[in-house]
Amino acid sequence: MKRIKIITGLFELEAELNGSKTADKIYKILPLSAVADIWGEEVYFPVPVYEGLENGAETVSEGDMAYWPDGNAFCIFFGRTPVSTDEEIRPVSAVTPIGRVKGSFAGLKKLKNGDRINLEKA
Repeated sequence: MKRIKIITGLFELEAELNGSKTADKIYKILPLSAVADIWGEEVYFPVPVYEGLENGAETVSEGDMAYWPDGNAFCIFFGRTPVSTDEEIRPVSAVTPIGRVKGSFAGLKKLKNGDRINLEKA
């Protein structure tokens, strides 16, 4: 598995990408800097990758990272979204699972819309 760093002005996280074709394409374009958008307890930001849905998922778990093909976006889920039901974490539409954050992802809860977020190879 390929390791990456997620860096903001508030914290640094390590994560692992899975072996999907989409995850490999994202890894190849790193480093990347973007402006974060927050939707419930999900952070997402655009990436210059244009892929269709791969092994699509309608629900995810805390700490999961995914690619959202409808918005060409990298997503990190750290809790419920506005469309979650009961205790499941639900993206707005199907996503491609691409990996997981390692260790605590509590720092993600401090992010705000417009914060700078960077992805680097670890």
